[in-house]
Amino acid sequence: MAKTTRKAPARRTRSARNPAPARTGVRSKPAAARKRAPAAAKPEEIEERIARALEAIAAGLPKSTEPVSTPETLRTAEAFVWQPNGRLIPVPKVSRVELGLLKGVDRMRDILIENTERFAKGLPANNALLWGARGMGKSSLVKAAHATVNAMDGVRGTLKLIEIHREDIESLPMLMALLRQSEFHIIVFCDDLSFDGQDASYKSLKAVLEGGIEGRPENVILYATSNRRHLLARDMIENERSTAINPGEAVEEKVSLSDRFGLWLGFHRCSQDEYLEMVKGYCAHFGIDMPADDLEREALEWSTTRGSRSGRVAWQFVQEMAGRHGVRLGK
Repeated sequence: MAKTTRKAPARRTRSARNPAPARTGVRSKPAAARKRAPAAAKPEEIEERIARALEAIAAGLPKSTEPVSTPETLRTAEAFVWQPNGRLIPVPKVSRVELGLLKGVDRMRDILIENTERFAKGLPANNALLWGARGMGKSSLVKAAHATVNAMDGVRGTLKLIEIHREDIESLPMLMALLRQSEFHIIVFCDDLSFDGQDASYKSLKAVLEGGIEGRPENVILYATSNRRHLLARDMIENERSTAINPGEAVEEKVSLSDRFGLWLGFHRCSQDEYLEMVKGYCAHFGIDMPADDLEREALEWSTTRGSRSGRVAWQFVQEMAGRHGVRLGK
């Protein structure tokens, strides 16, 4: 029988389903002639490029038209607010309470007035830390003391008040450099001063208070208020104790910040009689006429609903009474 032979299936060629791309007639360049990838830039070249880019960005930003303050700026007002960009912002009218309206703080009032008067007359005086209960007139006393002493004979108009915000404490050396050139005596005031967590700005304050080569200018004194006696949070002190080689010295450094203030004036919660005295003093000053029994009853009820008695609570009650009786207040 004759053998039958099977033909092998034809292989699929490129021309069957995947035709080869048509030739364009352009020959590819030799490998040596192809474009090579650029070499990586050196670190210094990268830094230079970044610097040029930042300069270009800065050049396109609007220029500040507000000049930096000079000692002459202090002639324009009796009080200022310091900004960390080097500017003193004049305060046309200071929000303050008259000294005679501050009740229950007689001892602290007398000490601070005497210290401020000595300073304003060029005599030795101490930095002051007013610490203690909230709402008991710490910051009000500082502003009232400034106004009282600045109106005295021999001082009139020569005592300035500059407030620096807590978050701007690191710029305190810049402010001191400016004030050192001034002919005026200046109270630098920081309200509600305290430090938490890893905040290291307290070192700027500490250096100005006593340390450093230049020290505090003779024409500058610092007054601060705080709810804490030692300014730094307990956890900051404990953290320092746990990581220091000599825990005792580390804690002493933290606590010594308060020691840089020669005057410690403590403010404590007021009694019921002192609270009522504050209320009556405000009402008499602003002409709020109420029967004494009704005034006391409503004032005590107000403090009970607030859960505390303080100068701030007394003032809030007086505002309420003034509104009810149609009396305008002007602090």
